[in-house]
Amino acid sequence: MKILLVGAGGVGDSIAKIAARRTFFDVVVVTDYDLTRAESTVSWIQAKHGPEVARRFLADRIDASDAASVEEVARRHGATHVMNAVEPRFVPTIFAGALAAGANYLDMAMSLSEPHPTNPHEETGIKLGDDQFAQAADWEKAGTLALVGMGVEPGLSDVFARYAADHLFSEIDELGTRDGANLVVRDESGAEIFAPSFSIWTTIEECLNPPVVWEKERGWFTTAPFSEPEVFDFPDGIGPVECVNVEHEEVLLMPRWVDAKRVTFKYGLGNEFISILKTLHQLGLDKTAPLTVRSAAGPVAVAPRDVVAAGLPDPATLGPRMTGKTCAGVWVTGTGLDGFPREVYLYHVADNEWTMREYESQCVVWQTALNPVIALELLSLGVWGGVGVLGPEAFDALPFLELMALPVEEGGYGQPWGLEDRAV
Repeated sequence: MKILLVGAGGVGDSIAKIAARRTFFDVVVVTDYDLTRAESTVSWIQAKHGPEVARRFLADRIDASDAASVEEVARRHGATHVMNAVEPRFVPTIFAGALAAGANYLDMAMSLSEPHPTNPHEETGIKLGDDQFAQAADWEKAGTLALVGMGVEPGLSDVFARYAADHLFSEIDELGTRDGANLVVRDESGAEIFAPSFSIWTTIEECLNPPVVWEKERGWFTTAPFSEPEVFDFPDGIGPVECVNVEHEEVLLMPRWVDAKRVTFKYGLGNEFISILKTLHQLGLDKTAPLTVRSAAGPVAVAPRDVVAAGLPDPATLGPRMTGKTCAGVWVTGTGLDGFPREVYLYHVADNEWTMREYESQCVVWQTALNPVIALELLSLGVWGGVGVLGPEAFDALPFLELMALPVEEGGYGQPWGLEDRAV
């Protein structure tokens, strides 16, 4: 297996660091528009693991916005798998470049949505991933696989959904992805600051778009942003967090392969974060269309959202100033295998102190990066396989969860996941 890793930001850097401890691949080509970022990742691996491990990692430059660049770099390195680790706005070009190069493809976020033009808070327009699923026949014809939504959410959450359907429930009422954390970021003086732990560009996109809900009797429909607030009690000391509806890929993926009456995604944002996002929207700072800004050097075209992203700390750099844990999981209700009502929460928790100590990666990006590496290993072993455009739910969940939880000394990733039965 030869992996072309597109993007050496927080998640891409973590993917390479996690992969450095595994032996299932021949080479990982770490690429970025900024070559120095890719080189920095490879240098870290050499310093941490030595030249014998580092020889399987190369650095190269790529333009993720240009399908021809992606194809050229993939072909030049003989990539068998293209791992997309950049923002979802680049999905179309990386997706096209991988297909043109005859490589398999993985991503952690899918092609972007467009709200319904006249009724955005009730009806869907172009949904997340629609553009990719529309090309499924092309991937099938090529005999290659596009495994989409293979991060943590989507990704691990979808694996949990498949596991619940196959091993825990005879009938599922709701698959509810629930994400919460108790993370705190502080400045040099120790004061708590606003600093999103994931790409603000992506966060704005998913939080301000109309959330999508799926119901068997109704199909996909939308609501207003931040709708249906609920307090969800997260495990491992995180505790109760208010969660709201947010647009996310799980709702577009799970119903395609898992039988359930309702599918939702709710994110624990907090009142301050929601207020800031609403303000950005009111000021038009969430827009992606460039505006002309006068400067001393003359007129400059710049997208307001890019300005917001540039003005905030890079999430990849927050680890040393961050404390706490993040939890990703799926709350499932329905009828258990014994015929009685059942309610469970399947989850994984990442502790920032541990991820920083082991990988020098903050926990949110590290938790996201873990899952595509496990998926790539299962693909390399032939345990997972297929052609076309498929989500994580299309595969047997048990090998993934077993490899994830197996201790490192026994060949696994040493990341136990939780199953919490809750009172019905």
